[in-house]
Amino acid sequence: MSLLRSEPDTYRSGEEMSRQLGVSRAAVWKAVEALRRAGYEIVSAPNRGYRLSAAPDDLRAGELTAAMSGHLVGREVVCLDTVDSTNSEVKRRAADGAMEGLAVISDEQTAGRGRRGNAFQSLKGKGLFCSVLLRPQVALDALSQLTAWTAVAVCRAIEACCGLTCGIKWTNDIILDGKKLCGILTELEFEAESAAAVAVVVGVGINVGQTEADFGPDLSPIATSLTQALGRPVRRAELAVHLLTALDEMYATFPQGKNEYLAEYRRRCVTTGHEVALVRPDGGREPAFAQAVDDDFALVYRLPDGSTRTVTAGDVSVRGLLGYV
Repeated sequence: MSLLRSEPDTYRSGEEMSRQLGVSRAAVWKAVEALRRAGYEIVSAPNRGYRLSAAPDDLRAGELTAAMSGHLVGREVVCLDTVDSTNSEVKRRAADGAMEGLAVISDEQTAGRGRRGNAFQSLKGKGLFCSVLLRPQVALDALSQLTAWTAVAVCRAIEACCGLTCGIKWTNDIILDGKKLCGILTELEFEAESAAAVAVVVGVGINVGQTEADFGPDLSPIATSLTQALGRPVRRAELAVHLLTALDEMYATFPQGKNEYLAEYRRRCVTTGHEVALVRPDGGREPAFAQAVDDDFALVYRLPDGSTRTVTAGDVSVRGLLGYV
């Protein structure tokens, strides 16, 4: 599959593929027939070979792992039909000694969640639900900034795949046309005795194929999907490769490349410069003006009395006073 996808619209001879794969011509033919039965449209022509003309919107570990060859993030990809939460699955596998860079992708989540335990809609076949396992050897204050770095990486992946320019609602929502397109949930796993972070799970949920009816009356005013924005389907496997690639590039520069990611985060942030409501864990709300994102990705805000304060994502959530953002 990876050989046919490496050069779209280009014929690959059976002899060439058998040589590269180290298998017989008959094995190549059987593999092509199996892909056709799985929904891949493969054109064959005498003396030219095979050409992939269309592919189903399936998430297949073999295809994704081959595309991520040589990368740390995505070195192993597990694709599931359904799971409670991709973050939870990665944590379970991390406890069993899974390698850094593992990516778990599911067609559906039955208990998808966001920050503060909020539910995240995860309809079957409609989104890209992906979590990766990282084991960075850095200070805890740097780890607390990883969600913001991830937000930048997700924006880059969507732009590379779909040509859409996204914004970031502080601190972890990806925004398109004033509506939520993606949520990010970063979770740390600590060693019981030393309290040192031994694993970081970065979860990303991107709305890909949802329609307004899928979101329903409660979510449709504040949520959107790539299909809605583009007016055409987006193949999730292609988006997954862009996402894993962007996360791999991000992790390769973490935390030394902070200035680059901080500058882009500030440029994309749609929260600063607006009146907002700070929502505290007890449900209390406080009106404020979001002034800036500081050097640690924290939000600097001004209160009605003119005083300024700084909060991190763990302290409050931010809601726009006018609309979602």
